[in-house]
Amino acid sequence: MSTLTDRDTPGLDVVADAARSRHGTVAPAGTVPAPAARSVKAILAAYLALTKPRIIELLLITAVPTMFLAAGGLPSLLTVLVVVVGGALAAGSANALNCYVDRDIDQVMRRTSRRPLPRHIVSPRSALLFGLTLGVASVVLMWLTTNPLATALTAGAIVYYAVIYTLLLKRHTKHNTVLGGVCGSAPVLIGWAAVTGSLDWPAWILFAVVFFWQPPHFWALAIKFRADYAAAGIPMLPVVASAHRVAVETVVYTWLTVIASLALWPIATTPLYAAVAVVSGGFLLVEAHRMERRARRGENLRPMRLFHWSITYLTVLFVAVAVDAVIQ
Repeated sequence: MSTLTDRDTPGLDVVADAARSRHGTVAPAGTVPAPAARSVKAILAAYLALTKPRIIELLLITAVPTMFLAAGGLPSLLTVLVVVVGGALAAGSANALNCYVDRDIDQVMRRTSRRPLPRHIVSPRSALLFGLTLGVASVVLMWLTTNPLATALTAGAIVYYAVIYTLLLKRHTKHNTVLGGVCGSAPVLIGWAAVTGSLDWPAWILFAVVFFWQPPHFWALAIKFRADYAAAGIPMLPVVASAHRVAVETVVYTWLTVIASLALWPIATTPLYAAVAVVSGGFLLVEAHRMERRARRGENLRPMRLFHWSITYLTVLFVAVAVDAVIQ
């Protein structure tokens, strides 16, 4: 259940790192803390850090409102609790396994050099076992309390992120962010399936919204940390393409995001949701086009404006989904 998209889940798994960078807490690559700092509390905090909890929060922001829409109002509290806990375990598993696989490049990249494995607070073997344990726990929980479809989607999302994205796509193709968006979009399908036991058009439309949203969201951050990815040999689009090419593709995917969000209105929502989708999508488009104009003029792209607004956009849009479902 982990993308959402380092996007790691394309786009979503870098939120916490970006926040730490803004506050100046990212140490130079290779920095190792003094042994005295490795208390029990520090070790527990390191295991929690492996799960990238802020990314989990953002993933659940898409899953829970989808459950409201699937239920046509308030879903079962037990089902919501199971999806929240199972989804958090699944996302934590995928993120921990990502940290295990990417431990070589994480120590090269300044933005990720303070993660637990580069700092040698957690051993690679322990991180691997931790990630696998969380994954098994999430799948077993979903199997015992939901249905086979939701369980299969949960297991598939973990495998896609940890194996297909992290091992195959991330290091070998400039399309890694786009193709990796499958796992980042999985939470909406899992939430819908947990409620209904099936997948209907509204679920696929919301899947498309998150899928198209991820490239603009993550490319904005990848522009800022382009030197990091270049040093690690990761072919993110901002590393292998011109700034204008990245900005143009950002505009294209932003338009696709907004169009997909509006497609939900005539199928499953009221004008209230449509109004929120139009207004919030308009702001997102303005920011994407502003970045493209800067790229065309050779100016500073200021990509973090788009990055932060994209998070606000997704949150506002999915809150509107939940509210609209309750008031219908």
